Amino acid sequence: MKNAARAVFYFLGLIILSLGIILNTKSSFGVTPIISVAYCLSLIHNWNFGNASFVMYCVLAVIEYVVKGKNFRPIDLLQIPLSVILTRFFNLFGALLPDVKSLPMRILCLILGIAFTGIGAAMNVDTRLIPNPGDGIVQAIADRLGQKMGNVKNVFDLFCVALTAVIGLVSTGHLIGIGIGTIAAMIGVGRFIWLYNHFFQKTQQKLTGVTW
Repeated sequence: MKNAARAVFYFLGLIILSLGIILNTKSSFGVTPIISVAYCLSLIHNWNFGNASFVMYCVLAVIEYVVKGKNFRPIDLLQIPLSVILTRFFNLFGALLPDVKSLPMRILCLILGIAFTGIGAAMNVDTRLIPNPGDGIVQAIADRLGQKMGNVKNVFDLFCVALTAVIGLVSTGHLIGIGIGTIAAMIGVGRFIWLYNHFFQKTQQKLTGVTW
């Protein structure tokens, strides 16, 4: 029963996470840092966003393999099929959700996007199953350097934003996918992860049998 509950929280977390990421893009205020490179390249080259994100996640999985070295586990390879599922939800929600134009709706999309991204990430990580490659690479670097995951996450987000800015400026002469919403996501997602864990982590632990 607890294994079933664990699977439900895991996949529900993936769905909520992907919904949050797409809501953030729909706000047109700027996308979340972790997928900003894929978003920028998809617009420049007219690629499918979900497919571009999948390629990016595969690259992150390869880098994680290099960083972990002998500590890389065969089970970590499941991040690849996980990425297939996650990015298909990107395409699904991207097609189902309409583009918004009015400022109040854009702000609402941004707030909901940040909230869902944080909640989905917390639900997913708290199951202690297979992390998505974005979280996996951050954890791998943190372990390798002996640093706190939160600090490494901040630096990694800044790197993604900087890389996206360079790609956009070099290719088109202006920023693509980077805006106030990106900064808000860098700050807000972590806060919603904290809020979820503060109010619901113990309940999730009881239902799934996972303890920290």
